[in-house]
Amino acid sequence: MTSNNNLTPSYFQFTVFADYGPLRYLFFSLSLLIYMSIISANLVIVLSVCLETSLHQPMYVFICSLCLNSLYGSTGFFPRFLMDLLSDTHFISHPLCFIQMYITDTYVGHEVSLLTVMAYDRFVAICQPLHYHSKMTFRMVLILLIVAVLHPACLVGSFFYQLSSLSLCGNQLPRIVCTIWVIIKVLCVDTTVFSIASQIFAAISIFIPLSFVLYTYLRILLVCRRSSSEFRGKALQTCLPHTVTFVNFCIFLFCDFSLSWYKIDEVNTFSIVLSLEFLIIPPIINPVVYGLNLPQIRGVIFGFLRAGKRVHST
Repeated sequence: MTSNNNLTPSYFQFTVFADYGPLRYLFFSLSLLIYMSIISANLVIVLSVCLETSLHQPMYVFICSLCLNSLYGSTGFFPRFLMDLLSDTHFISHPLCFIQMYITDTYVGHEVSLLTVMAYDRFVAICQPLHYHSKMTFRMVLILLIVAVLHPACLVGSFFYQLSSLSLCGNQLPRIVCTIWVIIKVLCVDTTVFSIASQIFAAISIFIPLSFVLYTYLRILLVCRRSSSEFRGKALQTCLPHTVTFVNFCIFLFCDFSLSWYKIDEVNTFSIVLSLEFLIIPPIINPVVYGLNLPQIRGVIFGFLRAGKRVHST
């Protein structure tokens, strides 16, 4: 053990991994399949938007950014998780644990910010269509993306800077991934105020964007009621998947958030895995919802596939 004051451990141990015997290879194969599917599906969306000039529009740029964030968050979780499934020991160094926490937390912040920005984009496009091109310029899209990326990164970075200066009195982590909540529980100091403050901050960071998204889509629904059936269908085709995605993501986050209120010894492996759905389900849902549901992206993907078949046949 090494530390600034001989207390902070140089490594942590994940304690929830059990000896599954030969089943570990089955779990590893399934998890690897999920990870490869996430990478493949999100890369297809990213490449489609980047290579097809007709998709160089704000909505598709935001979708591309969302898929890039899915790749970022999944890469911060799956490689280490896959290694732990096959390993007999489950130790992670202090720096790598904090890096994993930073990636996970910034992934969450980026996801919430990007989904909020996408809601604003749809609000302007449907409720203020005459001003859309003057408001959603290239400069504005760039500013929104920069804010959506840097705002969570700076907030999480400042929070981690304060956390890293505190001493830790334990290295047993009853999780399958490093999380801020379990690290708080092994701090040497009284963490009551720190824990409550972080939970309030997390709740605000989730429910304020959720309230904004629900408000914007309520306004969109009111506009759709007074519009033609064709306009209503096109609006709902882009807005409904986004609403479902955002609400699902907030539910998954709430599961992980609620888990932090329980005592560590009362939490079982199933609830821990359930709480990590926000790292697994959204990266799978996003490319399916936006890739298969939106005809523009779907048409580009099928066009690439047909072109690939023609090249292969010749």
